[in-house]
Parts: sequence; structure tokens; C-alpha cells
Amino acid sequence: MDLSIVVPLYNEAESLPELTAWIDKVCQSMQISFEVIMVDDGSTDTSWQVVNQLATNNPFVRGIKFRRNYGKSAALNVGFGASQGRVVITMDADLQDSPDEIPELYEMISVQGFDIVSGWKKKRHDNRLTKNLPSKLYNWAVRRVSRIKLHDMNCGLKAYRSEVVKSIEVYGEMHRYIPVIAKWAGFTNIAEKVVVHRKRQYGTTKFGMERFINGFLDLISISFVGRFGKKPMHFFGFLGTLMFLGGFLAATWVGAQKLLLLSQGILAPKVTDSPYFYIALTAMILGSQFFLAGFLGELISRSSSDRNHYLIADKTNFQNDSIK
Repeated sequence: MDLSIVVPLYNEAESLPELTAWIDKVCQSMQISFEVIMVDDGSTDTSWQVVNQLATNNPFVRGIKFRRNYGKSAALNVGFGASQGRVVITMDADLQDSPDEIPELYEMISVQGFDIVSGWKKKRHDNRLTKNLPSKLYNWAVRRVSRIKLHDMNCGLKAYRSEVVKSIEVYGEMHRYIPVIAKWAGFTNIAEKVVVHRKRQYGTTKFGMERFINGFLDLISISFVGRFGKKPMHFFGFLGTLMFLGGFLAATWVGAQKLLLLSQGILAPKVTDSPYFYIALTAMILGSQFFLAGFLGELISRSSSDRNHYLIADKTNFQNDSIK
């Protein structure tokens, strides 16, 4: 199979027939083998009936339906697992992503050799105040943290080598950060392509302003997990040690100051009368807790089933599967 197109959908019954016909026309002109995997994320309209009808009339259409709404990340993760193509392209079901972009995306992966190609909706047809400006701020923050130079991290139109989507797990609302997750997994050959952003023709948007708040929280989470997921002691232990030593030195200074005054015959106040004593004590307690958190994190990490799971890029001079 040359190409898999994964389409997560939620209440998009009206747009699915047009989208399927458009994809079919484009892919037939490319003369490649392809499949369209539609993942119904618990739609409450007639989307699943439409998917069934499309699958009956078009053998390249495959459908998966969730019992309830789990979110776009879950839909993409299941679609990735079911995909069979050497190249995997994701696109939204609302017709705001143009299937005419498929040939160039496919060529950038299959011929030019990129791991990921992310779409960039340079000219958008969304409300400037409620979507464009927050999106620009969000993408600026992601670029600063991840050091991946993409202008539109959240664009649903992306292309991947099959190895990429089979090697990562997308959960929660982490679909926004698939390039970041892939980068942490070692897939660093990431490119960007300007794509057409079309006006929504049917239905209404499924995303609100809360996605930007959740997006920044997810960014912190994915950055921490990517850097310290397998070595939590390097973060908590280091921070705890600094806090404990700082508190210990401060307490020592308070005690030494009193002893110095007493040695000179000067009546010194009680150590417990100094606010620095309580600051030092708090720092030592917090430092100990951070260190303990790192220690417990190491125990959990070492007990994880994927503690020694590494992605091997290539092998030479090994017989069969003697190394995995």
C-alpha cells in the first residue's frame, strides 16, 4: 500500500461524500494504491451511516467508530495503528483541508525523504481575534520550547513516513504536538509546506478558546516527559539538592552568626526569632520532598514495561532479528 489517509471526524455527515469523491479523484490521478481510514469519534449525527455507505460504494474506504467521543488524539492514534500505507497523511473532515495538497505531500515524503511534512495555513479564513492571534502566540511558544521551526503546529493536514506513526503514541490532546513527540523519538527531518485553508462549508467548529489554555499545559507536559520521562531524578533530584543545600547553608549562616555574637559577649537573639531560619527550614523540607519525588519517579520508571524501548534506525551484519 502506497498511501493511507487518516480522517478523524465528529459530526461531519454533510461533508464526507464530497471529501471522499475529491480524495478519490486526486489519488486516482496519482496512480498509486491508497486507502482512506475514517475514524468516527462518537458522532451524534448520521456520520457513521454515511461512512458505512461510502465504504460500501468505495472499497478504498475503511471506517472505525468509537462508542463515545474520546477526542482527536485518540482518533488519530487508532487510525495510525490501522494504516497500511508507506506514507500516511492526516486531514480534517470539514473540507477546510484541500485534498489537492496530497500529491505534493506524498512526494515530499516518498521522494524527498522527509520524516514529517506539516501544513502551514499561511492565509486563514478564521476570526482574527478569537483564532488567528491566539494561534500565532501559541505557535510562537511551541517554537521556542521545542526548537522546531513550524509556523502552524496545529494544522490537521500533515504527512508522515509510516515508521513515524507506528513508533509514537498520541494520547490526551497531544495531537497538536505530534512533530514534537516525533522529534523526541528521533525523527528530526521535519519540513513545512504552505497549504490552502478553505472556508468551512458545513456545520460549525468543534474547538473553543479553551484549547489554547489546554495547549500550553500540554506543551509543558510533553516537554517535561520528553526530557525527563526516563530520568526523573535528573530533574527532581537536582532541584531538591539545590534547595536542600541552599536551606542548609542559610541555617548554618544563622547559627554561625549567633555563635559569633556570643563569642564577643554580645547578647544574641534566639535563632528561631530570625525569619531566615524558617525560610531555610522550608527550603530544606521542600528540597527533601523534591529529592524523594525524583527517587520514587526513578522506581516507577525502572518498573515501566518500555524502560528499555528504543527506536533503532538501521542495522548491519545482524542475522534475522537477533537484535530489536
